Amino acid sequence: MRIGLFGGSFDPVHAEHVRYVRAAAEQLNLDKVFVLPSHIAPHKRFGAFADERDRLEMCRIAFRKLPFAEVSDYEIAQGGTSYSYLTCRHFSEKYPESELFFLVGADMLEDFFTWKNPDELLSYATLAACGRADEGTDGVKERFFALFGKRFVQVDFAGEDISSTQLRTDLAFGKDTPALDKKVAAYIREKGLYSHPAIAPALALEKPARKEHSYRVAVMATGRARSLGIPEEKALLAAALHDCAKYVPPESPLLKGFTPPEGVPSPVLHQFAGAYLAEHEFGIADEEILDAIRFHTSGRADMGKLEKLIYLSDMLESERDFPHVEELRKLFYKDLDECLYASLSHTMEYLAESGKPVYPLTEEAYRFMKNQFEKKENV
Repeated sequence: MRIGLFGGSFDPVHAEHVRYVRAAAEQLNLDKVFVLPSHIAPHKRFGAFADERDRLEMCRIAFRKLPFAEVSDYEIAQGGTSYSYLTCRHFSEKYPESELFFLVGADMLEDFFTWKNPDELLSYATLAACGRADEGTDGVKERFFALFGKRFVQVDFAGEDISSTQLRTDLAFGKDTPALDKKVAAYIREKGLYSHPAIAPALALEKPARKEHSYRVAVMATGRARSLGIPEEKALLAAALHDCAKYVPPESPLLKGFTPPEGVPSPVLHQFAGAYLAEHEFGIADEEILDAIRFHTSGRADMGKLEKLIYLSDMLESERDFPHVEELRKLFYKDLDECLYASLSHTMEYLAESGKPVYPLTEEAYRFMKNQFEKKENV
């Protein structure tokens, strides 16, 4: 019997997962494919966002039409970090007469060299990687053979590039998610997965165009969060709520008890009011999230990583259009501090040229970053 093993966090499982399994089964003549949601995937620093049992059930729903696919709770039942070589060992022992294939996505092929005990995994199973047959993988194949003395097989499959991070953001904002099986989407709605009780009421205070802006800020922030060591859920909440007070008048009952800082100009007021609403109306107690909302327009000296992320995502989201914005977006994904310094420098230049006053917190943020970079240059 020829068996495929397909693991992942499946958080959430989407259409491309199913399409890849179908293609692999056809091209590798697989009799059976075990789909294995992980307990804790090694590459997930902050863990899954849906409960393991919910991820298991979503996989059962998504793969229900493939008679050869069986969703297994093996990795979940083991607990702890899910390592693929242990999974392959288990199925090799369970099916000693079978030929095993371990299925991976194209994006994971390069990472395979860094996995725990890859040699042992390859002693149990042949690696099968998806990708276009005409894609240039010769360099990877040569490196793979030189290191392991074995070949991997390639499944000719090129699906759509679907980001699980963006899927979770879309779900949190109530967006249509065509990449999800309709029954999986219904299960997510029924269980309230990938959402937070503060997001919908906060967005309800915004005009439609502002909601779309908040969504774009969230997409940018969550897409960068993991590489910065920032929990995705913190980036999502801060981005979703950052403009919640934009259209709330000072006399609103929602702001009863709110005292704005002295001398704060009108364009900046909503950041302080937003932090107040987030805490007192929507129950957000995390100070990092509150500070990210509180200073997302002005910035301030010595900002934390989440504050920098939201400040820059707000400034550089995909619909912003001003001189040097593309250059700043490139810096955003390269070096957050360099991007922050450059963005503040552009802001100071713009305000000086237009004759507009500089809010003290913005000037303090600029001076702080300027001092930091001057120190680096003098080392």
